[in-house]
Amino acid sequence: MTMLRNPAHRVSPRAMVKWTIEHVIGGVVLTACSFGLAQWADQARWSWRFGWLPWTVAGVSLVLAAVVPYWRYRVHRWEVSSDVVYTQAGWLNREWLLVPVSRIQTVDAEQSWLERLLDLATLRISTASHEGSSELSGLPLTAATSLASELAARAHALRDDAT
Repeated sequence: MTMLRNPAHRVSPRAMVKWTIEHVIGGVVLTACSFGLAQWADQARWSWRFGWLPWTVAGVSLVLAAVVPYWRYRVHRWEVSSDVVYTQAGWLNREWLLVPVSRIQTVDAEQSWLERLLDLATLRISTASHEGSSELSGLPLTAATSLASELAARAHALRDDAT
């Protein structure tokens, strides 16, 4: 079995900040919910069963916020050649996706509120098949917008009748 090589380009290092903030926000929400559950259990006289839950959730959330963004940054890569968009993603399960430029139907660059703060963007590449669609998160805004217009123009030029 031949292994695929890594795509040439990494996402922006600011993507690690974005992913860290997302994990911290999610951890705060889950920890608050687990505190609420523990308080409810205390009222129901079950505190011996759930008193540890908020602290466990907070600890796991902190570990994930420290480890996952760094790991994702090491793995997430992308490359565009003359006829294919090649992405590699995943931090627990690895995914390599090659999208033929001739099969691209839409290319969208978008920003969440957090991406706007960090001058990042997400590039969504859609094909007729959901399985063939790709997403590049953590790209610098200028790279994402120029890549979106370049891919849209190339897909239009390479469009064939096989779809």
